[in-house]
Amino acid sequence: MMINKILEYLDTLYPNPVCELKYSKDYELLLAIVMSAQTTDKRVNMVNDILFKKYDTLEKLATANIEDIEDIIKPIGTYKKKSVFIKEIATKLINDNKEKIPSDRKYLESLPGVGRKTTNVFLSVIYNTPAIAVDTHVERVSKRLGLAKENDNVLNVEKKLMKKIPKEKWSKTHHQLVFFGRYKCKSIKPECDDCNLKDICKYYKKYNKKKTNIVIESNNIK
Repeated sequence: MMINKILEYLDTLYPNPVCELKYSKDYELLLAIVMSAQTTDKRVNMVNDILFKKYDTLEKLATANIEDIEDIIKPIGTYKKKSVFIKEIATKLINDNKEKIPSDRKYLESLPGVGRKTTNVFLSVIYNTPAIAVDTHVERVSKRLGLAKENDNVLNVEKKLMKKIPKEKWSKTHHQLVFFGRYKCKSIKPECDDCNLKDICKYYKKYNKKKTNIVIESNNIK
């Protein structure tokens, strides 16, 4: 089966994938995931190293000067909106007396800036809950490999992956798909030539056909 081939190849490339966001407390991971939208984990780790050292408790984050948070996380983009989320999440966790963030999807998704993807990543990493979070990398790879259709939204992609991938492998495969999309099956200039999945990849077939047509046209011109 196609899914078995994909999973076996991902196991070869990334046998022990772990979340690349750095954190020492559960709320630090949650805030890091919120901040990771439309930027890289590497950049988030850089700003969080400063942010969480200066404001090392929820209370300090909740009462921090918003402009100071903005200055610290400015390199990650959409920093004004994310700065508001940081303060609001910290404030709500304090007001709700949540010394430990619960494994409660409804509660998590009630927090400012926390959606389904963020919740899935958090529950998977902190509580080892089987989950598949669909970010831009997972969505792109899934559609290129025919695991989802081109016009599927992220929720449809998630549901299709959940059907095709054994539940006990959801969390691991999620990280593998992220790494595969981040480092190999990239949005621009993916490393197709040495990929073991190119024979089932829609992108490669389209790209290869286009490249072949260009060569033929070039030869005809000569």
